[in-house]
Amino acid sequence: MTTADLIRSYYDAFNRGDREAMLGLLADDVVHDLNQGGRETGVAAFRAFMARMDRCYREQLRDVVVMVSEDGRHAAAEYVVHGTYLADDDGLPEARGQTYVLPGGAFFEVRDGRIARVTNYYNLQDWIDQVSR
Repeated sequence: MTTADLIRSYYDAFNRGDREAMLGLLADDVVHDLNQGGRETGVAAFRAFMARMDRCYREQLRDVVVMVSEDGRHAAAEYVVHGTYLADDDGLPEARGQTYVLPGGAFFEVRDGRIARVTNYYNLQDWIDQVSR
């Protein structure tokens, strides 16, 4: 599988809600850099993160564009998040079923055909503004 196919498979699994398929594409020691937050390591931490996300948000990523370095070791993706805020998330505004549309992106490192690092980015203030209306 090419790096571009790997990243597309990751987002396809995300959009289907197939968390096990997503996790199966990750290296055991995957590094996950959270948007404007900390760094977590390992599939178990990623699984816990996704469980929290699934409790608080329902999201679909659309208009996904994948870019890959010549050697296939690095990739980036740009997308638009279409979501609903379902339940309160720690330190964020109260959830009332608000919808949002937000551009986002991610950077990836690939090792031995698996995703070894995921660094996510979106504009948190834009999201807060949208769900605070």
